[in-house]
Amino acid sequence: MQPGTLTRPELTLADRCDRCGAAAKVRAVLPRGGELLFCGHHARAHADKLRELEVDVQQG
Repeated sequence: MQPGTLTRPELTLADRCDRCGAAAKVRAVLPRGGELLFCGHHARAHADKLRELEVDVQQG
């Protein structure tokens, strides 16, 4: 038996952007744990910094 893989649930309409409260379209999983949710606008606005920090960005 293989251990199960931990996956994060898909984003739903209930998930909101941590910056403005709009519908979340992107989950940014931080290298040390935790996550941030962003709408499309804020995901694009912070994309350079997220890449710099080697954040795992998941489209919703």
